[in-house]
Amino acid sequence: MQLHTDITTTPTGAAAGRARGARFAPRIRRISALYAAHFAELGIAPGVVAEVAAASHDELAAWAPHLAAEVDGLAAGAGTPLAAVALLDARTEILARTAPSREGECSTMVRALPGAAPETLQTWDWHDHLAPDGLLLAGVGNTGLRFKLFTEFGVSGKIGLNDAGVGVHFNILNHRSDGGAPGVPVHAVARRVIEEATGVDHAVDLVRSARVSASTVLTVADRHGRAASIEMSPAGTAVVRPGEDGWLFHTNHFLDPELAAGDTIPRVESSTDLRMDDMTARRADLCSGTGQARAKALAADGTAPQIMRPDVSLPLVEQWSTLLTVALDLDAFALSYRAGTPFEAAELGLFTF
Repeated sequence: MQLHTDITTTPTGAAAGRARGARFAPRIRRISALYAAHFAELGIAPGVVAEVAAASHDELAAWAPHLAAEVDGLAAGAGTPLAAVALLDARTEILARTAPSREGECSTMVRALPGAAPETLQTWDWHDHLAPDGLLLAGVGNTGLRFKLFTEFGVSGKIGLNDAGVGVHFNILNHRSDGGAPGVPVHAVARRVIEEATGVDHAVDLVRSARVSASTVLTVADRHGRAASIEMSPAGTAVVRPGEDGWLFHTNHFLDPELAAGDTIPRVESSTDLRMDDMTARRADLCSGTGQARAKALAADGTAPQIMRPDVSLPLVEQWSTLLTVALDLDAFALSYRAGTPFEAAELGLFTF
């Protein structure tokens, strides 16, 4: 994955979207075409893609008009129909409607202790053929907070932090309530929390205010040593707090007991439990001070279960790769990253954005 940087002082909205769309038009159009082909390969009818994307965008416009305006501007700037960008922002909602993941993606770890800066690390796992390019975006939200994040082109947000000292990690979940009534794109929920939240409790309130049609967990930490995994689904939102040692680990199954009763991730087929158990077992080694050191503690010489490598004997839609390793420094307002696995991050180091 090739990472591109966009740094802007234009507040979130139509103007920021138009400028980004014009600058990255070829990449936005390319990734939209790749996702459209991916949906078709999964057997999702074009009409369903269009319906879910349009309905999700309407929900976004009602919940966060400035974020919907940015998507509108992105399409206009890229010279592509709104539907081509809306399907990117709603890609999780489209998949939740008819083709939820049977593997799961991403492993997150956050250690938050009172009076100390949180330690965080996440892997981002996805299909390599859908992510030839990624975006590192630094901007200004509509409340005036500065933010930095990583995301896919055309997708509102994913992993990031703001200068109020709040950071957000992102993992997909599956629930039997997914795919019903239209909801706000979960990636847009992440974006609004990244832009606006001034603390963990504020983040919880923002998430609870959004009606969603797909499940996701945002693991949020703030510079005051607080953290929570905010599990959201159409059936409701739950908050999971750290253990006594400050650690929060999350993969792709619900931890809240009530929501877990509706979990549909296939636990035998998926690696979600294996990845969770491995992180938990390494917790002492993960208290390492820097993102690179945490990556090294996790990497296990490239064989850790958090490192996904594609099985090229399978169809592309069933090939999973660890595409990014990222840590958030909430005190320094810095996102540290390596396009690749924790092993590569440990061996080669992380860049700072």
